[in-house]
Amino acid sequence: MLKKIFPVLAVLAIFITACGPQGTPTLAPAEVEGTAVAAAWTMVAMTQQAIPTNTPVPPTETPSPTPLPTFTPVPLPTNNTPLVIPTATLASGQDNCLKPLNVAEAGPQSNVRIENDSGGNVTLSLNLATNLFGQCGNLSYTLAKKEKLVISLPKGEYFAYAWITYSDGDTSNASGYIVNRVGDNHQFNVIIRKEVIVVP
Repeated sequence: MLKKIFPVLAVLAIFITACGPQGTPTLAPAEVEGTAVAAAWTMVAMTQQAIPTNTPVPPTETPSPTPLPTFTPVPLPTNNTPLVIPTATLASGQDNCLKPLNVAEAGPQSNVRIENDSGGNVTLSLNLATNLFGQCGNLSYTLAKKEKLVISLPKGEYFAYAWITYSDGDTSNASGYIVNRVGDNHQFNVIIRKEVIVVP
C-alpha cells in the first residue's frame, strides 16, 4: 500500500510546489552598479540643465568726455572793493555753465556734509562741470562760523569757491575740487578751511 501512496504523494508535492508562490528575483551586482551610475548621470544632467545660460548684456553707449571749463583767478579784493565772484573761461564750442544748476534734471544725488572750519562767515559757490546727464551750473550757500550743513548734491565734478569774511573785517578765499562719484552712495564731508576746501 505504501508503494501506491508514495507516487501519488510525490506527484502531489510537485504539483503544490509548482503552483505555490514564486520567490522574488534579485539583481546581479553588475546590474545594481549600472543602475546607480545611470541615476548619478541623470542628476548631473539635471543640475547642468538648471544652470542659467550666460546671455550677453547689450552694450551701452558711454558718454564721451567733455572738457571742463577753465577758471581764471581774480585778484583778492580789498576792504574798499565789492565782492567779485571768479568767472569761468569756457572753451570754444562749449555750452555756458554760468547759470543756476537745474538740480531736478541733474541725475542721482547723495548727501554731502559741508563744515565751515575757516574761522569766519562763508559764501560758498559750487560749480558743476557738465555731468553724465548733460547738466552744469552752480549752487550757492551761506554758512556762519563753525556751521555744518547737509545738502543733497547731484553726481559730478565741482569746483568749490568760498568767500570768507572774518569778524574783524578781513576777508580771504578758499577753493578746491569736489567729486561726487556715481558709485558713492554714502555721505561724505567737505571742510572749508582758511585757504583750501578739502574732502578728507
